[in-house]
Order: sequence, then C-alpha cells, then structure tokens
Amino acid sequence: MGLADATRQRFHVRLSTPDDFDGWRDAARGLAEAGVSPDAISWQVDGEDGELFAIGAAPPEAGASFAVPRDFVALAKAAICHSDPERFALLYRLLMKIRGNRRAMEDRADPLVDRLEKLAKEVRRDAHKMHAFVRFREVEGDHGKPRFVAFFEPDHHIVRREAGFFVRRFAGMHWSILTPELSIHWDGERVSEGPGATRADAPDGDPTEEAWKTYYANIFNPARVKVKAMLKEMPKKYWANMPETALVGELLAGAQAREAAMIERSAAMPAPPPSNADAAWAALRADAMRCTRCDLHRCATQTVFGEGPLDARIMFVGEQPGDQEDLAGRPFVGPAGELFDQALVTAGIDRRQTYVTNAVKHFKYIQRGPRRLHQSPNAGEIQHCRWWLEREREIVRPPLTVALGATAARSLFGKVMAVGANRGQPLSLSDGSEAWITVHPSYLLRLPDESARTLEHARFIDDLKRVRDRAEALVA
Repeated sequence: MGLADATRQRFHVRLSTPDDFDGWRDAARGLAEAGVSPDAISWQVDGEDGELFAIGAAPPEAGASFAVPRDFVALAKAAICHSDPERFALLYRLLMKIRGNRRAMEDRADPLVDRLEKLAKEVRRDAHKMHAFVRFREVEGDHGKPRFVAFFEPDHHIVRREAGFFVRRFAGMHWSILTPELSIHWDGERVSEGPGATRADAPDGDPTEEAWKTYYANIFNPARVKVKAMLKEMPKKYWANMPETALVGELLAGAQAREAAMIERSAAMPAPPPSNADAAWAALRADAMRCTRCDLHRCATQTVFGEGPLDARIMFVGEQPGDQEDLAGRPFVGPAGELFDQALVTAGIDRRQTYVTNAVKHFKYIQRGPRRLHQSPNAGEIQHCRWWLEREREIVRPPLTVALGATAARSLFGKVMAVGANRGQPLSLSDGSEAWITVHPSYLLRLPDESARTLEHARFIDDLKRVRDRAEALVA
C-alpha cells in the first residue's frame, strides 16, 4: 500500500484488552509512519461496544520506527489504562504532533497534552487507592495452604498494571484479587488471570479481622479527621471491602460533639491568615506524595511525611516509617511511636508542639508471609530522601533538631555519625542550628534483657529532658 493510498483510506484497529498498550503502540506506529490522519482511524477493544458499522482496513505494518520521548511512553502507558473511550485516539493525535515536533509535550498549555496528563493522573490516583484499600481475607487454599482473597472495584483498567506491586509486596503469599472486569491470581511463582467477579464471590471476614479493628480503633484520631477530605480520598464505594470502615461512624460521633464545643469556645477568635510557611509546606508535602527518587516508593503504601507546627522549637527525625505508619500515613504511630509519646510526656515535652518526621519517607521491608519486616535503608536511599528532610528543615527552621538513631544522624550530617560517641551533646549543623543525637525508640523495644531495657529507657528520658532544657535556653 502506498503512502497516498494510506492517507485516503479509513482504518479500524481492534485491541485485545482495554489496557493493550503493546497493541496500540504497534498499530499507531504503522499508521503514523504512513501519515494517516487521526480522523481516519477508529479504535475498538474486543468485547466492547464500538461503532455499529466499524468498517476499515487493518493498520499498515510498522517499518523503521521513529523515536519518541520517554515522557510520552510513560504518559501513554498510564493514560491507556483510563476508562475514557477516546484515550486511544487522543494518544495517537499527540503521537502525530510529536512526529512533527519532538518538543510538543513541553507545551503545557496545549489542551491535548493537558487532557492526557489528567487521564494519567487519574489512573495513578486509582492505582494508589488500589494499593491502599485492598484488604485480603484468609480462606483455605489448595493442599491446606492458606489463600488470601480480596475484592476491589477500580475506576479504570489498572488491574494488570498494578499486579506487580502486589507480587512484590506479598510474594510469599498465595492470593487473588477479584474485580468486576477480571481477576488476578498469584501462586508464588506466576500471575494468572481469570474472569471478573462480584463482591459476593469474596469472603466476608477472617479470624484476624477483629484484631485489625481493635488496632484501627486505637490509632484512629477523630480530632484530626476532615470528613470531606476523607470521603474524597476514601470514597464510600470502597468501604464494603474494608473492615475498619465499619468503625468510622461511631469513632467520629464522639469527636463531633467535642469539636462543636471547641468551635463554640473559639468562635470569637479570628483565624490567622495562612502563612508563607504553610503554603510552602503544603506544596512540599504534595510533591513528596509523588516521590520516585528511589525504588522504595514501588512497594510502600504511601509517602509518610512529617507533621507538627511549622514554628516548632524542636524537630525530631526518626529513621523511616514502619508497617503501621505506612498504613496510617503518619510518623511514629506504631509501637515505637507509642513508646516515644510516653517518653515525651515523662520528659515534659508536648509532642503537639514539636515537628516529627523521618529521614526516609517510604517503608522498606521484606515480606514474610502476611508480615512485613522492617529493613534498614541503605546509604543511597538515605541520600535520595535527604533532599526532602532539608526542605522540611528550611521551612520549619527549628532551633534544635534531634536525630533518633544512626540513620537520622547520617541524613542530618551527610555522613556516618556514631550514636554512642556523639550522644547527649550539642552539635552544629551546616545551617548554624543545633542538633542532638540519641537512640531510636525501636532500639529500646529490641533489647532482650529487661534490666538493660530499664536502664536504656531511663537514659533516653534523660536525653529528652536535656533536649527540652536546651531548646528553652536557645529561644529564651
């Protein structure tokens, strides 16, 4: 077929699945090389309703391909998973623009680029919800080996795209994720696909569910919940699959009465306008939520950013989120966080007046069956994440920063700092502020000997008291 013939014909492309990037790429490459106009192509997925009379020639085979920017490939792989029926045609239009101008994607004012970026963003957001809201329940599997089954309703065609995340995270388990479009199964060696399912096909509960509800009720802080924001991040369509959501109503009810009284007392006090620091911190946190500086983001549930007042006198820096912090999205809410809170109270420090964060913002772990066991971050991961900590410190500008453990100390100073040799003494940071080094609360939890644990706990309290006194002296 000659070029002139190709540009006069109409072409019909049938793709095997709604997320068939390879099929779209091969067809689009041949059509683009032949110079076929986007208006001369109809795109359809096998099994989906398409044009009633979708008649046209098959796309020409691709010859010598032309190069496209990596950003376009990444955009296409995400946007093609969207449920928008025009996604294939929109991507082809952008491909033809790029063929004429390799820098076409740099024009953010282009409505086509903007629309496709929004499609890709919605796909990534749907993937984040799948990572966060899938809840496995245990059933009896083959040969007596337990199998874990979950039901999820994605908004877009993300199931195949996200299968690798669950393989990496739950490699030692046999599991199935059921969705209305298709189901994926992992047997410890390979992923297989099955037909779609309904919620009725998934189990209702398992013996660990009550324990999980108890844990959730204990970490849930109604005073910090904004219901509209919660519903935006966790729409009610997911609630039926998540055991903890059955508790949300009653947990919020008690908080709403307290909140009403608090609002009444403070009604006469005008709210201060948002500061530049507030805006800078909010923008920084939003950027950190999308961080891909190292591979830790691939398996973690979410970025766990710092929290606390932006005029805090003391900033505490831990190592990294643990299992419970990864799920809750907040620093120091697990067992080490509980010990930390108790120690602060004993030392006379109000955590609400401090800024608490971690040197590394994603949870690093190794999977052991259903359990995720903590692994210490390496030097490269600490260095990649150091950028975020430095920006946090630039905004908060704490007179005193406390490194909890060796990882935090390395991040603050940019080099290895032995905890034992530097503990309990003022040290200077590059910006002229002061830092102190002490142990991480998890160190106290790991001590096997009770007498040693008691002694080290007392030393930790003493360190915190000295930090309290020093912080008061620095701002006096």
